[in-house]
Amino acid sequence: MTTRQDLLQACDDLLQPERFKDYGPNGLQVEGCEPVRRLVSGVTASRALIEAAVAQQADAIFVHHGLFWRGQDGRVTGWMKQRLALLLAHDINLLAYHLPLDAHPELGNNAQLGRQLGLQATARFGEQDLGFLGGRSDGAAFADSEALAQHVGGALGRPVTCVPGARGPVRRIAWCTGGAQSYFEAAIAAGAEAFLTGEISEPQAHYARECGVSFLACGHHATERYGAPAVAAHVARQLGIEHVFVDIENPA
Repeated sequence: MTTRQDLLQACDDLLQPERFKDYGPNGLQVEGCEPVRRLVSGVTASRALIEAAVAQQADAIFVHHGLFWRGQDGRVTGWMKQRLALLLAHDINLLAYHLPLDAHPELGNNAQLGRQLGLQATARFGEQDLGFLGGRSDGAAFADSEALAQHVGGALGRPVTCVPGARGPVRRIAWCTGGAQSYFEAAIAAGAEAFLTGEISEPQAHYARECGVSFLACGHHATERYGAPAVAAHVARQLGIEHVFVDIENPA
């Protein structure tokens, strides 16, 4: 029998959360039943995902975005009450890993996004080495930033916001999933010709034009929907339990 502690230990051993300074608690966020036979993974611990896990008769949920974040209101009301009530009523464990899931070199969000886009990382950059830097796996260059944006949009199935930098081929590409627009300056310093992340804020458009490095905002959810199922499937195989990935649609 696989226990809650077995699952937690396997995730901790793989993702090493103790290495990271994060915005919220990594690991077990809500304690549920002791035996674990079925694991559901998803991006965010939304009510929709929890309801899907209940329908799947899951014993545990594995997500990237958990329930608790530094500085949030600690009262259990509204949406927080609804999510917690579902978890507790159905005795479901909730495990969440934020930055450790971004960073894993093979199964994490950045690694899996690179795989989805046909990119090969050769270096890391930025705070806590979360950013990946490399190029196309086949060694070729994209004709320009628009060609890169079309490739990314096709791979992710959604439009991409592209602020072009310098004209010409794009070979050195940096990426960091989710809301990593603040990593743009570090990507520029690392020698990137284009930077991919989930979101864009006002300053990044100016940096792109002034520094000649293209900025692509590809969607927060869209860039982070690959790490959680990769890690959960790996751990489920290791422990001999069932795994189901549920992708809750999100335009972000």
